[in-house]
Amino acid sequence: MDFIDLIEKRHSIRSYKNESVDEELLNKIVDCAKLAPSSRNKKPCDYIIVKDKETLAKLSEAKAAGSQMLKDAGAAIVVIGDSEKSDVWVEDCSIAMTYLHLAAVNYGLGSCWVQIRKRNAANCEDSGNYVKKLLGIKTPFEVLAVLSVGVV
Repeated sequence: MDFIDLIEKRHSIRSYKNESVDEELLNKIVDCAKLAPSSRNKKPCDYIIVKDKETLAKLSEAKAAGSQMLKDAGAAIVVIGDSEKSDVWVEDCSIAMTYLHLAAVNYGLGSCWVQIRKRNAANCEDSGNYVKKLLGIKTPFEVLAVLSVGVV
């Protein structure tokens, strides 16, 4: 598929078949994100792949609205940024999220960007803090977003 076809085919997909996503395929998608440009090539982004159904269900509660599809996704990729490594980690992680989104399409999977930064969980807790506690993410890392990934 050429690039124009790829970006035209990309849509936010919120409904998935009840199938897991191959670990090797998820790693390939993350490898694509690692090729994303970053300011001064500092590469402040890191990625956490979540496949455990119980954890996906808890991730689906990370926002008051707009994260429910995570409970039915085959996997999720959490994008975190090292706020001490780069003062523009938000922008760098956003570029990486776009690469993840496009890579998922390239590999025939559906995906949806779930914004976490500057959002609130269903229990009114800060969404970023909710995800950090759930996944044991330590400072100086901050959560930008989660990409739901699934078979469509």
